[in-house]
Amino acid sequence: MRASSLALTAALLLASTAASAQAMPAAGSNALTAAPPVLQEDAVLQAAVASEARPAADRARDVYRHPYETLTFWGLTPGATVVEIQPGRAGWWSAILQPYLAQTNGRYAAVNNPAEGMGVEAGTADMVLVARAFHNWHRGGRTDAFMTAFFGALKPGGVLAVEQHRAAPGSNPDATAPFGYVSEAHVIAAAERAGFVLDASSELNANARDDRDHPYGVWTLPPVRTSAPREGNPNDRPTPLTEAERAAFDAIGESDRMTLRFRKPA
Repeated sequence: MRASSLALTAALLLASTAASAQAMPAAGSNALTAAPPVLQEDAVLQAAVASEARPAADRARDVYRHPYETLTFWGLTPGATVVEIQPGRAGWWSAILQPYLAQTNGRYAAVNNPAEGMGVEAGTADMVLVARAFHNWHRGGRTDAFMTAFFGALKPGGVLAVEQHRAAPGSNPDATAPFGYVSEAHVIAAAERAGFVLDASSELNANARDDRDHPYGVWTLPPVRTSAPREGNPNDRPTPLTEAERAAFDAIGESDRMTLRFRKPA
């Protein structure tokens, strides 16, 4: 095995150890915690991540989003049925998942409005992936209905994979969601109300430099890089960034994010 592959395997094993250490249920919970997935090298997934068919701007963000390690932590396997929720016009995750699942005889479905259907038959999905959406759902009062739809789409033992801008512990989502952040406790509580069990959490996508105090919310940071007040947004600072401020926010990188793996009980 090449030295780079050995290093990657070691990194994934460390991620597995860290995830396992955080996988215990909260005090007072009677939820059973499934064992973390065995993290093994997947050459097809590596190729999908490294593919030059992905936009160059997408690949430049890999340093912040760790796609191979994150998908491996979530337990993606060849031939899986994966539903991605609200992938957006850019389709950052779908540019990896679609070719990977096509090559491994899996199935990919993109769903923009879970209230209208989940794109797969009930109880057949191996994974439902939600990236950076909980702040929007909280503001629209849609979180619980959507989580119920995810639970119904997954097969027993299936995974709800979450990547989300992370607010400070104990924060009120009413106050933080307009700025793009919600707390881990908010996401975990919503998942548990729908019947999910927290399987593991990872710090793969943590960023201690992100203090969450930005003039235009999380969108001040890369990749959006909002630098002036947006029309009709009362939460924005009324003045644009100076050049020095723009450089300082760029130096932070992308947001601090939780990376969570929930499981539908078997």
